[in-house]
Amino acid sequence: MSKKEIFTIVSNKEIIKDVFEMKLFGNAESITCPGQFIEIKVPDHYLRRPMSICDYTDHSITIIFKKVGVGTDTLSKMKPGETLDILVGLGNGFNVIEKKQALVIGGGLGTPPMYALTKKLIENGIDVKAVLGFNSKNDIFYKEDFESLCPTYIATMDGSEGVKGTVLDAINSNHLSFDVYYACGPLKMLEALAMKYEHNGYLSYEARMGCGFGACMGCSMKVKPSGSKRVCKEGPVFKSEEVIIIG
Repeated sequence: MSKKEIFTIVSNKEIIKDVFEMKLFGNAESITCPGQFIEIKVPDHYLRRPMSICDYTDHSITIIFKKVGVGTDTLSKMKPGETLDILVGLGNGFNVIEKKQALVIGGGLGTPPMYALTKKLIENGIDVKAVLGFNSKNDIFYKEDFESLCPTYIATMDGSEGVKGTVLDAINSNHLSFDVYYACGPLKMLEALAMKYEHNGYLSYEARMGCGFGACMGCSMKVKPSGSKRVCKEGPVFKSEEVIIIG
């Protein structure tokens, strides 16, 4: 059940160019699992901004966002002590499946929600490996944070760090085995994973959202066997076998 809460900014720092990590203090008890998201009312802007959750406790949330427009530019300039009106505990996140070996896969700005998930999987005694994909070494963030939790493999499209190519190239090059995989990232990455590994996968999607809680139907996507689901309500996480490849 989502709730509207007031959060206080604890810190807000640029971790790589135009990418910010913001830590917030407030009531986060309505977050029930990794992969859920929040919607932030940005001061002086009408529409709320959906944000994935990088990490959380009952009293704190960490988000990572990129400065791409006027809303995120405003967020990037906010200071510790300022407050934000936030809808908390939106969407259905990742279910922790009791398998022996799990692979978490993050692509670019899809990386943040995989961090809390990795911690949750490890807490449940599951062997975890992480694969993170970026365009270049200049785009890499949270590498050390993941490395402190589990074996972590990097892919960059230009080959400037780790395996050259996609997360699939990193999986193949390192001969990674797993019983279940979890992923969040660009649509093409998710579709490529679903084509390669049709079963035992959980994919977190992004979409333009009008309301964030299922009323406007603006973020609906087609799924198997026949029908549609809302990214903000039934998602953002879907089973790999539900995915319809459109690319």
